[in-house]
Amino acid sequence: MRCFVAIELDESVIEAAGDLQDELRETADLEQGDAKWVKPEAMHLTLKFLGEVSEAQVEDVCDVVSKTAQKHTGFRLEVEGTGCFGRPARVVWIGIAKNEQLISLQKDIEKSLAKAGWPEDERPFTSHLTVCRINNAFAGRKLAEIAEDYKDTHFGSISVDSVCVFESELGPTGPRYTLLKRCKLKGE
Repeated sequence: MRCFVAIELDESVIEAAGDLQDELRETADLEQGDAKWVKPEAMHLTLKFLGEVSEAQVEDVCDVVSKTAQKHTGFRLEVEGTGCFGRPARVVWIGIAKNEQLISLQKDIEKSLAKAGWPEDERPFTSHLTVCRINNAFAGRKLAEIAEDYKDTHFGSISVDSVCVFESELGPTGPRYTLLKRCKLKGE
């Protein structure tokens, strides 16, 4: 099964992300298929993508993440700004304000899972929420230009008191995520 470790979003952030998607779609006036929009209720802040995990390994992954989470206290994240990956844009995202507690938590999860045999990600961690994936250059240029108008927008806050291990099942209507384990952070 495909698995990843992530932080769930607060309802207000999910709603704000959906509103942004509606505005981008309306303003860009794209053709169907120009972009694949992430369902707001499926958005999350990915800390570590594991890829294929055998059923026998799931318990170990959950145990490593749980023990690592217990070393960190809860914190708040500010969700703000927009941007794009690629030129022309291939992904539109909503940003997460720089937060040392988030960076520490992500690095600790990365290192703990590496000790347990999962390869470390070669790319540096970039905290973001994916809004859409873009399928052609024309749509990429158009969406990048419009997303620029939201670069200073505040989308809300996330109260982080746990991290989650999810299974991701790919389907014709998009991925379906199943919570495998919620790993609580230690209290403040």
